[in-house]
Amino acid sequence: MTTPLNERRIANAIRVLAMDAVQQANSGHPGAPMGMADIADVVWREFLNHNPTNPQWANRDRFVLSNGHGSMLQYALLHLTGYDLSIEDLKQFRQLHSKTPGHPELGYAPGIETTTGPLGQGIANAVGFALAEKTLAAQFNKDGLNVVDHFTYCFLGDGCLMEGISHEACSLAGTLGLGKLVVYYDDNGISIDGEVEGWFSDDTEQRFNAYGWQVLRVDGHDADAIRQATVEAKAESNKPTIIICKTIIGLGSPNKQGKEDCHGAPLGKDEIALTREALGWKEDAFVIPEDVYAAWDAKAKGQTSEAAWNELFAQYQAKYPTEAAELLRRINGDLPADFAAKADAFIAETNAKAETIATRKASQNTLQAFGPLLPELLGGSADLAGSNLTLWKGCQGVQENPAGNYVYYGVREFGMTAIANGVALHGGFVPYVATFLMFMEYARNAVRMSALMKQRVIHVYTHDSIGLGEDGPTHQPIEQIASLRGTPNLNTWRPCDTVEAAVSWKSALERKDGPTALIFSRQNLPFQARNEAQIQNVAKGGYVLAEEKGELKAIIIATGSEVSLAMEAYAQLEGVRVVSMPCAEEFMKQDAAYREAVLPVHIRARVAVEAAHVDYWWKFVGLDGKVIGMTTYGESAPAKDLFQFFGITTEAVVAAVKELTA
Repeated sequence: MTTPLNERRIANAIRVLAMDAVQQANSGHPGAPMGMADIADVVWREFLNHNPTNPQWANRDRFVLSNGHGSMLQYALLHLTGYDLSIEDLKQFRQLHSKTPGHPELGYAPGIETTTGPLGQGIANAVGFALAEKTLAAQFNKDGLNVVDHFTYCFLGDGCLMEGISHEACSLAGTLGLGKLVVYYDDNGISIDGEVEGWFSDDTEQRFNAYGWQVLRVDGHDADAIRQATVEAKAESNKPTIIICKTIIGLGSPNKQGKEDCHGAPLGKDEIALTREALGWKEDAFVIPEDVYAAWDAKAKGQTSEAAWNELFAQYQAKYPTEAAELLRRINGDLPADFAAKADAFIAETNAKAETIATRKASQNTLQAFGPLLPELLGGSADLAGSNLTLWKGCQGVQENPAGNYVYYGVREFGMTAIANGVALHGGFVPYVATFLMFMEYARNAVRMSALMKQRVIHVYTHDSIGLGEDGPTHQPIEQIASLRGTPNLNTWRPCDTVEAAVSWKSALERKDGPTALIFSRQNLPFQARNEAQIQNVAKGGYVLAEEKGELKAIIIATGSEVSLAMEAYAQLEGVRVVSMPCAEEFMKQDAAYREAVLPVHIRARVAVEAAHVDYWWKFVGLDGKVIGMTTYGESAPAKDLFQFFGITTEAVVAAVKELTA
């Protein structure tokens, strides 16, 4: 190891802050921050282009801590380099409403680019950042005016590489040649259960060579080696780079370094005292000497970097004013000023056409109309473009054309969804990704993360029920819609026809504070006639599609393909209202007066019908009501036979209403 003592002292600031904060919280993971401190010292002080006084600077490098349990590494770095994260904030590590939660969370400490903790998702987010940078640069940069030009740096550990999502994301990153992605692997050989060689003996170097990455190996405690490897990584423009850093977990702790003891528990007061002595660190807990602060302070350097970029952007703006305005609009996440009006015109046109088609086809028609209006769309599908119908005529693959707007993700549902989260976090794009609803399960945790981070990611799920037919129960979703609806901050739409499909897309695109799941049918669904007021009310998530004849006695609530069953039942009944509820989340956001107007509380005779698990609907129908739907898995058969067999029929709806109103 050739690291000079003074440089090691600078890195030791991370080690002491990590062990002190974890000790104070009596909870946390000191080992990774202590083991990666020397890597972080080189990357953050010498390579990371960022401005602590403006964490949102558009052309900053992105940093992702994929092994998010080592969050004190990132908090220490943010504090030391000059972000608005005080020593008092570090003392509040893992406490209620602090800026320093147990895992890095977007929106708490400034400088946190993404929420990490579920291992492997951070590296997938980083791939999304790098993909967004490369695509945005290809779309906007001009000769000599590279206004989009930054790197993505990612730290990860053994756990991230064991997770299957790392394979999905890193395989695609190599295929796409994301040369501005630099990954540092904390190769310490330790996880919670002990030495990983008993359960993780992969040849990581050969694995990443096979992906098409540049692979470098260094001593993770040798600053010169880390520095040289980073220079080589940045020089390789056609391949992502992984730098395998051999490290010692908990470095500096005389009795716990290199052992699982320091992975996820405080070192203890006695061991901390011994560690301070071993490191030559004489200061008390949470005390950093002024000369160490000065060595870390990145504010002046960051302001200089941003000022230089601002000057470059001013030149770009003068020469390419239209492109500059468009880039700023997209970075700010604003839709074009005329989008809402044009979208409404398309919805009116769709209503006039009155087509009976599958809602997945209606979705594609909507994309064809909205796509030319929204160059920020970055679509994709998990090898199901022809089934999900996510391609529109203006789509170009990013592998063939770096300035394209479509990603062929291959069969990588989890990786695809987490990459899309990274794309959304980067800014400049609104990503949409697609698969069969059944295979949402592969991506489930990344869907949850998009909701947790309130990112505008559009999850398109087709083949939404037993209505897909002969492929059988392995492909027929049952409990998936209920799972999505139970996800906080996720809007779940299941449209019944072309108009509702178009409105659902408009809602998803206009929603800035969270993701949306759009659920579409394989089979054709009848068009439902509406007046202008009803069309406007679709966006409210639930509305009266058919008014009762005479005195209101019962309400039928339906979504998607079952709305037509409800309407057929309506034709045979008196005193019944049909409520289409394509998005219950939006409906529940409406004021009490609107909800009461749609679902009067005194009407207890209610029937909900949906070809999905019944449990979700009891809160709308109450114990006095009935739910017609699924409680078992499906079968392999033609769709019409399945609906008949499982009792999701017009006759069943009519019988249920009559029983409740008898």
